[in-house]
Amino acid sequence: MVDAVDLEGGHLPESAIKRYWDDGFLFPVQVMSAEAAAHARAELEAVERDWLDAGLPLPLNTYKRVNAQVVMPFLADIAQSPAILDVVEGILGPDILIYAAEFFVKEPKTSHVVTMHQDLTYWGLGAIDGMVTAWLALSPATRASGCMDFVRGSHKNPILPHEDSFDANNLLSRGQEVAVDIAEADKVPIELAPGQISLHHGLTIHGSGPNTSNDRRIGCVIRYIRPDMEQKVGAKDYVMHARGEDRFRHFVHAPKPDANFSPESLAIYDEIRAEQSRTMMKGATKKNEMYS
Repeated sequence: MVDAVDLEGGHLPESAIKRYWDDGFLFPVQVMSAEAAAHARAELEAVERDWLDAGLPLPLNTYKRVNAQVVMPFLADIAQSPAILDVVEGILGPDILIYAAEFFVKEPKTSHVVTMHQDLTYWGLGAIDGMVTAWLALSPATRASGCMDFVRGSHKNPILPHEDSFDANNLLSRGQEVAVDIAEADKVPIELAPGQISLHHGLTIHGSGPNTSNDRRIGCVIRYIRPDMEQKVGAKDYVMHARGEDRFRHFVHAPKPDANFSPESLAIYDEIRAEQSRTMMKGATKKNEMYS
């Protein structure tokens, strides 16, 4: 494991901020204790236990993978955590919106992968600097468990051509993969202990391999944006407030849910999912249940 970034009063020092902009990523950053991460994992697994067969309108995995912060209060709390926002502020500044939060889970001894890709490819936000993804480990993210690999400096490219596979083993919405050869030597393994995050730019090429370990690999992925960003493809887009002010109002603000899967949160969830599916799946040759 790499030593954690030394924070200054909970904030990123200038040297770490420079490293982020030079490399397109930064890790590991400790934002919660191992005990707090274990508690967050227990909350997720309680949702999985209690709501799997509770008659939800959509499969539980869809809610876990797409805008989970809209229907799960504990994830909205994590995304609004001052410890995480203090770190993100070093990249985005004092005004921060939550674009999405979701869970990427690889079960033990399974073949699910995330092919090498750039996040911003299909989101309709353009090739922007105003987004950063915080990937929070709720279980050990190691090479054996299928941690992410980043390509250093790849965020300095534009959005590159991608090809869709719709492979069942691929955790991405379209099974998308950047249409360039990535040498194994260029991949930096992003190993994280529970309670640590990595940060990466929306254009950084990244992916991850299968989980060959005996434990679940659970990642909580939170995508933050500056308020001056805007949707360029779809008619409208949605955010949740995190910190500071939104003086631009380019996005519809979704409320924080007050209970798991409340009728009100399910209604706004369906509205967001329908609108974002038009953007995310534009030009796709097949459908994906998460965005169909």
